Amino acid sequence: MPAQARGPAVVVVVGVSGSGKSTVGGLLARRLRVPFLEGDDLHSAANRAKMAAGRPLDDADRGPWLDSLADWIREADASGRGGVVACSALKHAYRERLRAANPGVWFLYLRVEPAIAVRRVAHRAGHFMPARLVASQYADLEPLRPDEPGLSVDATADPVSLADRAARAVTSPDGPVTRSEAGGSPGPGRPPSLGRGQRTNPDS
Repeated sequence: MPAQARGPAVVVVVGVSGSGKSTVGGLLARRLRVPFLEGDDLHSAANRAKMAAGRPLDDADRGPWLDSLADWIREADASGRGGVVACSALKHAYRERLRAANPGVWFLYLRVEPAIAVRRVAHRAGHFMPARLVASQYADLEPLRPDEPGLSVDATADPVSLADRAARAVTSPDGPVTRSEAGGSPGPGRPPSLGRGQRTNPDS
């Protein structure tokens, strides 16, 4: 009998503001038929007010937020339903805290150039994150390391294609695919590199 498709308990879509996390994450959750969490919803009122005032969050500010995200991931794993989370998780240490809640977490990192991220954030409405804080996120950003389970993709590609590609990667019969799309061959049994496709302007 052919192997059953499988995926990790939780996919965490990471990147700076304006990379398209909410857009791609929501599409991926629907594709996988699992719950979706917008990580910004777990920020405290104090964190929201600080960012709205143009002041970047520090490690102490993000600590309780990361704990809340880890609790959601732990619950999603325990329930067996899985899920998709959209959150910045800019630093390796932050992602390690999420993996401590469930070692099966798999990351989708949306890479985007600063100018594009700033433009996207400046044009979205109703969000507490101002465009002038994007530079501070790049100062904290630590891209996925080779030993972190996940996929690094170009965030300017079509969000639907990105979600489809991530869904194929995490439900592979051989287990979740881990690689960067930048250069090299995908390897046997792994999905080919994604073309750029239609350019879009996701909000976050």
